[in-house]
Amino acid sequence: MNSEDSVFDLRRPDHWQSGVIFASPHSGCTYPDWFLAESRLDAQQLRSSEDAFVDQLILPALDHGAAVLTARVPRCLVDLNRGPEEIDPLVVQGALPRAMNPRIMAGLGVIPRVVSQGRSIHDRPMPRAEAESRLDRFWHPYHRALAGLIDEAVGRFGGAVLIDMHSMPRDALAHLPRPRPDMVLGDRNGVSAAPRISAAVAEAVAGEGFRLRRNSPFSGAYITATYGRPRSNVHVVQLELDRSLYMDEGRIEPRADFALFRARFARVLARLAQLRPDAGDTAIAAE
Repeated sequence: MNSEDSVFDLRRPDHWQSGVIFASPHSGCTYPDWFLAESRLDAQQLRSSEDAFVDQLILPALDHGAAVLTARVPRCLVDLNRGPEEIDPLVVQGALPRAMNPRIMAGLGVIPRVVSQGRSIHDRPMPRAEAESRLDRFWHPYHRALAGLIDEAVGRFGGAVLIDMHSMPRDALAHLPRPRPDMVLGDRNGVSAAPRISAAVAEAVAGEGFRLRRNSPFSGAYITATYGRPRSNVHVVQLELDRSLYMDEGRIEPRADFALFRARFARVLARLAQLRPDAGDTAIAAE
């Protein structure tokens, strides 16, 4: 995994319509042999932190004129939705993070300490040089690609709309009252996207009969905070999907009706691909 081709896949539509980008930073499942050899967990346990199959679910967006960026590098090796300064001192020797935040304290820094259920990935802390090497090889190439794509959209269309795609374990919703949401929209409580963009995303989701909740329990992390600049016409909305809708979470396998869910969600993608970052009060173009 030394080339950028092994870090992410960037797919462009035949005709990019309006600067809409779908990205999946946590669906990577290319596990280097050296990483598997040094981890205390087996491959199946490591995969529990993946947004498995989200990369497949968003591919139909290409057919509707949106760009698609998907990670290959696994989240448990480097978390692309964390800042490079979010270093866990229990993972990296001599690390001095600028400030401890709840993500780092939970073991979910840019180089994670744990996967789901709090299972430790490493037997011992790694040297700082190894941590910096991981960021150079994996984190920086992905973010160069993402930032470059956003800049290109701004240059071509006057703005960009990034739909940052994630998945959530069903258990993450257990504390919520029923009926529980199928999806959670995060825009950092209105900071990372204009209200009209977030409203259009919500309408597209509801239009296919999915239940939606906003900003709780997930409002967005590094990507929404860093790239969302609605005053500059760059809008970022995070969308979390309930994994149980399309996969067996224990086996990390698609459900038997995966194709049906994918087709249903593709209709949401089709609507979102019409978003216009510079459309004033008209967020979705007339069909």
